[in-house]
Amino acid sequence: MRVVLDAVGKGRREHALPATSAVFESGRVTLTSAETAQRPTVLGLIASGRMRPDTGRVDLDGRKDAAGLRRRVALVDAPDVSEPEPNVTLAGVAAEELMFAGRRSDPLAVRRWLADHGLAAAASVPVSNVDPADRVRALCELAVLRAGVEGIVLVAPDRHGGEPAAWWSVAGDFATRGYAVLVIAGRAAQGVAAEAPRVIARPRIRRLTAATRGGRG
Repeated sequence: MRVVLDAVGKGRREHALPATSAVFESGRVTLTSAETAQRPTVLGLIASGRMRPDTGRVDLDGRKDAAGLRRRVALVDAPDVSEPEPNVTLAGVAAEELMFAGRRSDPLAVRRWLADHGLAAAASVPVSNVDPADRVRALCELAVLRAGVEGIVLVAPDRHGGEPAAWWSVAGDFATRGYAVLVIAGRAAQGVAAEAPRVIARPRIRRLTAATRGGRG
């Protein structure tokens, strides 16, 4: 999968989002910048096919396909759109996302899922207080459980604090698994991309059958 954002902008005189270009594709993580509280979310919505740009265009595999983008790209942790409520525990967030993915979401299943991902110790912690890298990893892992997801747009992980290298490493891990990953962060975090290589890997995304995902996706 290859997504090209060509000079996309939003709002009158592009106040909501100045013209921005980026490319993200399977097996690779890309970092792009957007400043202010609103613009990262606007860019994330456009990059994942959930908002139409007023200028520029978004292509999926060489053609315009907003519906395909919405099916194949998960919008993760976008402020005011897909971020979890701050006072909900990580276990509560996991339960809801497991349910949406058609997986078992009872307390035992949630505990097992968190333990399998090394997150058991944070189960009862409000998601706003979870370690920033663990938060990013948990939300991305939950997002890719949904059937058909091949890409991730991660919005403003730098707003949670912590070392940029930590969430950049998590994004790179998903790229090595074959996902197309776009990270949207402030300019202050851009140095992390220069210090660490962008991963390029062959797509190895595991396709879920009805049996393995336990029902609907």
